Amino acid sequence: MPAAEESPGERRTREALEASGIAFEIVRHGPVGSLAEAARARGVAPSQVLKTLVVRRGDDDYLFVLVPGDRTIAWPRLRALLGVSRLSMPDKEVARDVTGYERGTITPFGSLRAWPVVADSRVAQAGPVSVGGGGHGVSATVDGAQLVRALDARVADVTDLDDPGAADDGRSAPPGSASTRPKVRALDESA
Repeated sequence: MPAAEESPGERRTREALEASGIAFEIVRHGPVGSLAEAARARGVAPSQVLKTLVVRRGDDDYLFVLVPGDRTIAWPRLRALLGVSRLSMPDKEVARDVTGYERGTITPFGSLRAWPVVADSRVAQAGPVSVGGGGHGVSATVDGAQLVRALDARVADVTDLDDPGAADDGRSAPPGSASTRPKVRALDESA
């Protein structure tokens, strides 16, 4: 199947990945309805699907938190790590305004501003991981350790295991490698 034309967000993501120097593979998989579907479509385990969450520390002060798909932010540990007493998640319009990406497509690569990144400690040890690709139904597969280094991410245990029963019931949709040259793979959406 021919590759779809890149959206501006996808182009920004790809260009930022290329500039980072890390190996990556762009995967076009179409819409998914759950974490399990996303993992199958991306060819990784659910724990290797990374959610890129935008967190607000204060006025015009945001950061990205990389969270494995089967986990959730442990807010007390994240606040302690950052030395703050209050954090919040912006609404979808604010998240789009500060990153240039819609929810479900957010990635630290190509964001309108280079916000700091906190990566859960499991990310660097996960091997291949899948992050948002800047467009709906598009992701980028990269090595977790390379991802952490390329983003100069602060690594810490900032997540808890999500409800294990939620992973396969359709409620856990994530919010939106082998070579040094980028590859694009399109998956048959009817599969």
